[in-house]
Amino acid sequence: MKPKRISKDDYYLGIAKEVARRSTCFRRSIGAIIVRDDQIISTGYVGAPRKTKDSFEHGFCLRDRMGIPHGERYELCRSVHAEQNAIINAARAGVSLLGGNMYIYGLICESGLPINAFPCFICKKMIINAGLNRIVCSTASGGKKIFRVKRWAEDWTRGDIIDDKHQYG
Repeated sequence: MKPKRISKDDYYLGIAKEVARRSTCFRRSIGAIIVRDDQIISTGYVGAPRKTKDSFEHGFCLRDRMGIPHGERYELCRSVHAEQNAIINAARAGVSLLGGNMYIYGLICESGLPINAFPCFICKKMIINAGLNRIVCSTASGGKKIFRVKRWAEDWTRGDIIDDKHQYG
């Protein structure tokens, strides 16, 4: 009897889960990987910009201390989102993302429970402009949700960014 082989989407989502373990956020651990032509070309996790102190080093979450709810006022967070870091890391290496797929895994730090790791609006705009094809996200139910980036652009052309149904926060 042959062992059951997991799908490529589950395989890459599992790798994104491992990447999330490097996150330096007290609220959420999120990891992202970008795959093109069945090869991992970039990874990213939630963390402070290079050569700056992260929340763990400071010993507290700035947004918690300021009473800012989840999903709001990202500009006051010390961290760069996992999706942004994956895109930035590819750029630093001179790697094109055109036609690639992004896998995002997220969980709540305190409980370890999975979350709907859907990109925020800022990350969605970056993903569209990077030329990615599909986004595969972990869900709170332990499954996954797949988005077609082309569809986001089409939806925002017909409606607007505020009409988007699937957003983080």
